Formats: sequence, C-alpha cells, structure tokens
Amino acid sequence: MTVSAWTPERVERLRALWREGRSAEQIARELDHGISRSAVLGKVYRLGLSEGRPGRSVARKRPRAPPRPQRSPSAVSTRSGTGVTKNAEASSGPMPERPVDGPDILAVRRGQCRWPYGEPGADLVFCGRPVARGAFCAAHADIGYQAPREGSASLLALAGLA
Repeated sequence: MTVSAWTPERVERLRALWREGRSAEQIARELDHGISRSAVLGKVYRLGLSEGRPGRSVARKRPRAPPRPQRSPSAVSTRSGTGVTKNAEASSGPMPERPVDGPDILAVRRGQCRWPYGEPGADLVFCGRPVARGAFCAAHADIGYQAPREGSASLLALAGLA
C-alpha cells in the first residue's frame, strides 16, 4: 500500500490557504515535504475548490476578433496559373499593386502588412499597408488565410498528383 502525501491535516491546511487566496506555488512552499505546485493544483481540482474561487483577472491587450464566417465552396475561385485561391465573397477589393517604396525587412513595423513582393535579396519589399487580420492587410489576408478544402481531391492536389 502506498502512503499518500496528502494527510487529513495537509488537506485542511490546503483548504484554509486556498480560501485565503494564496497561489498554488505559495501553498506548495508552505506544505513542503515533496508537495509540488502541480500536486496542489491537482488536489484543488479533485476537491472542487477552484469552482468557488474567482480567477485572477488577466489584462488583455486587445479584444478577441469575432469568429470568421464559414466560406462556401462555391465562393472560392482559382486565379489562373498561380494555384492560389481567392475568396470572391470576402474580397476587400482589387489586389493591391506592388508598393513603389515598400518597407524592406528591416523597416517593416508592427501593424504593417507583411505580404512580400519580389525575391529574397535586393528587391524584396513588403506591402506595408495597415494590418486588418493577422499579419496582412484585408486584401492579402483574403489570399493568405484560406479555409482548408475538404476531400481526397484536395489531398491529391496538395501532393501535386492532381
């Protein structure tokens, strides 16, 4: 038979410290003798103590983006010769042209579209327009973020066999 580290006295001490608002790490240090933070959290969960205690408020930098609408397969069309699909419904307008003086790899900043134009080397620049979703402006996000196609035909196309 295995002896448990959780004696009735330790469990009562855990309950009291948890009600005081102590963190799992603080409780583990106080209980000592091989009780880890993870063991404290596991026991708190098994005892149901975490349900009545409000969690710590975490400051969010920005609100979550609303869920994207599901795209219907009929709304996706293929641009000729590139293999890149573009959603015709969600398109924010015409495809942006290459910027004349777009930022290079060292000049592109947070909040600027990172869609690359050119080849790595001397002529590589980025779009630089304001970011709408992820790392891209609205027009480039429509191209860069696509819902996965379903079925075996898409797997064959992905493997280059179709």
